[in-house]
Amino acid sequence: MQSLKISLYEILLSLANAQDLALPEITLHHQQVADLSLRLAREAGLPLADQKDIYMAALVHDIGALSMRERFELIEGTAFNMHTHAVRGAKLLESFPPLRRVASLVRYHHTYWNNGAGAKDKGCPIEVGSHLIHLADRICIKLKPTKNILSQVPDILAFLNEQKGTMFMPELVDLVADAGRKEDFWLDITNRLPGQEYRQNLMRDYYLMDIEDLVELSKIFSHIIDFRSKFTARHSAGVAKIAERLAQLVGFSAVECRMMLVAGYLHDLGKLAISDEVLEKPSKLTIDEYNEIRAHTYYTYRLLEPIAELRTINEWASYHHEKLNGKGYPFHLAGDQIPLGARVMAAADVFTAVSETRPYRKPMPKEDVIAVMRNMVENGSLDGRVVDILLANIDELHTLCLVEQEKAGQEYEEFLAHS
Repeated sequence: MQSLKISLYEILLSLANAQDLALPEITLHHQQVADLSLRLAREAGLPLADQKDIYMAALVHDIGALSMRERFELIEGTAFNMHTHAVRGAKLLESFPPLRRVASLVRYHHTYWNNGAGAKDKGCPIEVGSHLIHLADRICIKLKPTKNILSQVPDILAFLNEQKGTMFMPELVDLVADAGRKEDFWLDITNRLPGQEYRQNLMRDYYLMDIEDLVELSKIFSHIIDFRSKFTARHSAGVAKIAERLAQLVGFSAVECRMMLVAGYLHDLGKLAISDEVLEKPSKLTIDEYNEIRAHTYYTYRLLEPIAELRTINEWASYHHEKLNGKGYPFHLAGDQIPLGARVMAAADVFTAVSETRPYRKPMPKEDVIAVMRNMVENGSLDGRVVDILLANIDELHTLCLVEQEKAGQEYEEFLAHS
């Protein structure tokens, strides 16, 4: 793992797909906007490096819309402040140095052209790529999935011409009109057939990450997952650090411990597909709501599955609700089918969950935490050896969890305050 190089493109594609899972109204929206943005960048003759950055920015352009409610408002065009999520997204991305230019493109992707005033922000130039992504995003939002794409072209062009110079940069509207004379321009927007070799070959080596890059990026992912709610804002930070330290105590190598940290940050990736109401419900869940929650580890697994280099990390992250007795979910693995890393993750997740505030209860006292974990060993849910090691170091791990969650809480408050 230490010597492997992991594609940043493939990781961000998983994040984009995770966000699109939440709303069937925008199936593959981020991928669609990214593909159209890349096509427009090529038609405009922009340098190859610019094409790549524009594609990556379009792929994650709405990551600052943390809640499902915000994402739906963006689709409907009813968001109170369209720029808020753009600023949030940029703030998340710019903390990872390889994505700082991408962050700048995301920051301004809802800036109106406004007869040229949108060319700058407080005297600083706004790149054409931001305006290009804005145009691509609005085109994709306008599309009606049940109607033939070619039949929609006149209405789309009429909308663009109506907003030419106000919402959109005139040169980009003209570019669409010119490129749109070819049917393939429009058909490519809704194409879901295998292929897209140009895009895949172009982006695969955009930036190749090592394990420390992956740690930094997965922490950003954890913020996107957890910052949706004040009740979850600290969860992944606690799980990740507990899992990393517990893995060390169990005897994992230094590199494996870093892999465990990544798995901890990503273990709830599939919760991006869960509704806000279910995540924040203060009372008992209905059967349907509980089943919605139970699906999150399945989504985590399928989202990370295409990335071969993350297979081990994926298993550690996605199997954290499997049980040794085979009564876990979603795959009902049992015994030796569950790798040791997943057993460590499961113990870390339970320990963190019962030690933190939830919408429906306060943190459990130490003696109750011990009782819960002992009981889960007895009924075949958790690995006895792993839990013994955890409980033998419970004070250290509890302190570590509190410290990490306090940091995450401060990061959450600062994130909201400056968005």
